[in-house]
Amino acid sequence: MIKQTPVTQVLHKTEKNWPESHQEISPEILRIYRINDYLRQNVQIVLDNFGLQAADFAVLETLRKEPAPHCLTPTELSTAMLFSSGGLTKVLHRMTNVGYITRIHNPHDKRGKLVQLTESGGTLINEVIVKLHSQEQSIMTALSTHEKTALNQLLEKLLNVWEE
Repeated sequence: MIKQTPVTQVLHKTEKNWPESHQEISPEILRIYRINDYLRQNVQIVLDNFGLQAADFAVLETLRKEPAPHCLTPTELSTAMLFSSGGLTKVLHRMTNVGYITRIHNPHDKRGKLVQLTESGGTLINEVIVKLHSQEQSIMTALSTHEKTALNQLLEKLLNVWEE
């Protein structure tokens, strides 16, 4: 994991050397960005252990959340993914070639194909998600149950600014 300059130090330097910026800065946003960086690094470490790229994980995890037989159109897949994937077609080709997904005919659109999770793709994403959740839970032990609830409520409130 790449350690970064602590946010408190960034804030202190900004206050000292760029006071006009410090007056408008949101320490909460800086901390959210930093946490995001660390969480993405953790995800990448887990994915590297399984030989996956972030886009591969996003496809597998999105398909796995769908009811059996775990299918979506490419458009539905793209909009449902938590992590964006530029070049989804290239990702889908790569994942088809390694056997994690298959492309099947769409009964509702004769010109289109569905993306379906294969058995090996399902097995893989189940292993990855267990490892990832284990690491996340380890990180979250820094907070009490009450703190986790409060944090979740506050983050949901911020997300509602964009998602509603």
